[in-house]
Amino acid sequence: MISFARMSKPAASILLITAALHLSPALADDGFPFGSEMTLDVDRQRGSKRIPNLEIGDKGEVVLELWCKGGKGQFSVAGNTVIFVPGAMENRTCPPDRAQQDDELIAALAEAGTWKRQGDFVSFVGAKTLRFRINTN
Repeated sequence: MISFARMSKPAASILLITAALHLSPALADDGFPFGSEMTLDVDRQRGSKRIPNLEIGDKGEVVLELWCKGGKGQFSVAGNTVIFVPGAMENRTCPPDRAQQDDELIAALAEAGTWKRQGDFVSFVGAKTLRFRINTN
């Protein structure tokens, strides 16, 4: 004869696991957005239609399109730690102030040591926090 206590242990375990899975956020929604394009969460600059964006490949390779400059780089991610290594940037004809803002943006990405995701927003946190919106279209 099987006791009720023996039968209820597996059932209780299954209920506990099921409840935990429903309460935990989906990993895909919280993970680093490999294979995505993101746009810097800023207003357009006066006289420019561009807003910096990053196109991140599945292995962390990055194509950057900034206010003036463009180029490539690489993200390495482990947990909430991030390392960005910029590659060569293409210098395009643009006003010196925009070129300087591009350089500052690249430096801020390179200085970021951690990242966090909140829904469709990803923040790179270092001396300066940069917030990007994941393009979902």
